Amino acid sequence: MKLEGKTAIITGAGRGIGKAIALAFAREGADVVVVSLTLPQIAETATQIKGLGRCTLAIRGDIAEKEDVDNTVTLAIKEFGKVDILVNNAGIQGPIGPMVENNIDHWMKALHINLVGTYLCTRAVLPIMIEHHQGKIVNLSGGGATSPRPYFSAYAASKAAVVRLTETVAEEVKEFNIQVNAIAPGAVNTKMLEEVLAAGKAAGEKASAEAKRQLETGGTSPERVAALAVFLASDESDGLTGRLISAVWDDWEGMRDCIPEIMSSALYTLRRISPED
Repeated sequence: MKLEGKTAIITGAGRGIGKAIALAFAREGADVVVVSLTLPQIAETATQIKGLGRCTLAIRGDIAEKEDVDNTVTLAIKEFGKVDILVNNAGIQGPIGPMVENNIDHWMKALHINLVGTYLCTRAVLPIMIEHHQGKIVNLSGGGATSPRPYFSAYAASKAAVVRLTETVAEEVKEFNIQVNAIAPGAVNTKMLEEVLAAGKAAGEKASAEAKRQLETGGTSPERVAALAVFLASDESDGLTGRLISAVWDDWEGMRDCIPEIMSSALYTLRRISPED
């Protein structure tokens, strides 16, 4: 079991990708703290985790509120004594449509949840990980992080910022044996897909067409994303840090044997050109 003896906090674990990651972690032996604003959903996730024979704690909390985040970490430490893994999965899509027509408050809310929420959760667990001289942090990126995503400006900007935050924090904490990486999950059928379909023309012709195709084909399996999260949270990925890995397009299953090579290059980073150019 790849995560036996580990304790993980997973945000947004009530449904979709977050729930898939929580269950995958439990199957690999981890005790899991599941966090969401919707208590009935995470209660159901917790029930399934217990059914897999693992200990769990379901906490209703808002990742964009420091008090809630600090309370989550305090309760996790009280229950399990440590936090080995953090998965920053919770996020929202924000307003859809031309930026000049977006509601400013809704635009800022997306940045606050997606970026500031990731920052607050990371900031809260790092002192514990530094004290124990080990830890794994996995952030969820998304569409627009590495290429333009018109009509989704808040989401794209926040997710690009999450990747740069990942790279930056990874450099700050690598001396403490803490690895920080990000996942590009691909087109998973989640609530966000429903929002794109409901937005119609406001989402733009390209995004609308892609959403319809995704609905028909089923999209990327959330279990595929969860398998990558297990890899990044386990000892198999030791030494790999500050990278954005695609669950769909990157050969992450074969990375274990070439981590030193990856870390000596600009592979899987946001560099515009290679360091040799």
